[in-house]
Amino acid sequence: MKLEPRRVDSFLTAPDAAIRACLVYGPDRGLVGERSARLARAIVADPHDAFRVAALTADVLLAEPTRLHDEAAQLSLMGGRRLVHVTDAGDAAGALFARYLGDPPAGDGFVIVEGGDLKPRSSLRRAFESAKNAAAIACYLDGPREIETLVREVARSHRITLAPDALPYLVSSLGGDRALSRQELEKLALYAGDGGTVSLAEAAAVVGDSADLSLDDAILAAAEGNPVACERALARALAEGESPVRVLRAALRHFTQLHRTASRLDDGMGIDEAIAAMRPPLFFKIKDSFKRQLRFWPARRAAAVLIALIEAERQAKSSGMKDETICRAALLRIARGAMQAGA
Repeated sequence: MKLEPRRVDSFLTAPDAAIRACLVYGPDRGLVGERSARLARAIVADPHDAFRVAALTADVLLAEPTRLHDEAAQLSLMGGRRLVHVTDAGDAAGALFARYLGDPPAGDGFVIVEGGDLKPRSSLRRAFESAKNAAAIACYLDGPREIETLVREVARSHRITLAPDALPYLVSSLGGDRALSRQELEKLALYAGDGGTVSLAEAAAVVGDSADLSLDDAILAAAEGNPVACERALARALAEGESPVRVLRAALRHFTQLHRTASRLDDGMGIDEAIAAMRPPLFFKIKDSFKRQLRFWPARRAAAVLIALIEAERQAKSSGMKDETICRAALLRIARGAMQAGA
């Protein structure tokens, strides 16, 4: 079955008794690992217990098709539930798991499978989503709401007080990968110390834009009309594993801010007043860049970019074209448009 987002937390804490296997997959590999580890701890107190846990790659199982059934059927010498933890699974293993779920071994052995960014028609996803004795959990890149929840969670666990302007800065600066965001926040917590406080300047000094640097550089370069810098930063972001769809969404958020601010200028606001009204607040390090961009992107032109970005995301998700190609073309069109406006 496909597990609904509202049920994920409770399932990871106490998996349904009828479920014998769970697929955890998605573009956010950090979140895949985090949720898989949490689920493993719900099955076995020590996920590294060699007597109760078998850690395997999907390639090993494909080379030995009977091993999955054999490992799950084994009884622990010390008692307790058996866990088989499979990593790096893709569609090549879809038929293998479909057979396993159709005829699992007796007992209560549990299988956790970690997969990548599987498409809706993925045979591995279908095997788990269609089985009554299995669950599938999707792990998508964090958006602002999920990032804010994570920031508050880490701050609470270390009894850290965040300055009012530090929270929106962290939400806008951290990336969508859960593991990288948590790593940055734990670094900030170590700097502040348990029970400490964090100001905006401290958050910027410790976290910076490191989780999203290449992505931000690409979008700012496009909006300022620098196609060479845009292409270089975009290539770096994609090479680091950034999702083309997420790049488009980040560009959409940026141009939404440009459009709203440009509209305030049309209503008679001064530029500093219009920028001060932005929510979340604009990071002070890009204020000068944002002012330059407003010259290239008045409200009418920014609105046209928003429409183009929405269409680009739709094509990236549904057309036969490569999503990286669509993403790159969209940003370079924006860069050329800014060049023309500044000429």
